Amino acid sequence: MRAALASAQWASGRDTAGWQAASVKENGQLVESDPVARALGDHVLAALERCKPFIAAALPLRVYPPMFNRYAGGQAFGAHVDTAIRQVPWAPARVRADLSATLFLSEPDSYEGGELIVEDETRARAAKLPAGSMVLYEAGTVHRVAPVVRGERLAAFSWVQSMVRDAGQRALLLELDRGIQAVAAVAPGATVGLTGVYHNLLRRWAEC
Repeated sequence: MRAALASAQWASGRDTAGWQAASVKENGQLVESDPVARALGDHVLAALERCKPFIAAALPLRVYPPMFNRYAGGQAFGAHVDTAIRQVPWAPARVRADLSATLFLSEPDSYEGGELIVEDETRARAAKLPAGSMVLYEAGTVHRVAPVVRGERLAAFSWVQSMVRDAGQRALLLELDRGIQAVAAVAPGATVGLTGVYHNLLRRWAEC
């Protein structure tokens, strides 16, 4: 993916930003119509469909076609909140951004800076993960990308509309799912009731 991105058509990241984000956004972004962007985006989507932790955490109904960005030479993205509704550029469809996703494509020792910093009610959390690792976080949170002062940071990013809109309900379902998996590892026959609770809650809360 890095080799393909090296020869792709890059533009200013401000071209696709809302008015508030554009004032603090300085990076390169792959043009969405570029065939490389479409092909790599399909590759990411196919991987997500096979990723059980992603499915369990996001409970995805729709995933916005992944986009790709590049930071270098001091570029950064200041504090902002992602747009709530995203129009898919080549289809008559919209995605409600319940969750934001950042997939790191550069190894962390190949660049300096570039941490993804997500703020919640109590603290700011920084992530700079190995290539192939994804951070999934609430799209309504304030977040930013620290300046990249050495090397180049490549990433894919996207948004997820979850079947379960409420973040608290999603968190409960994720913890219940993890508990079921833990019980199943030692007593496979003891999970019928818990699995029923999980699916009955999902039936109550899901929007499909």
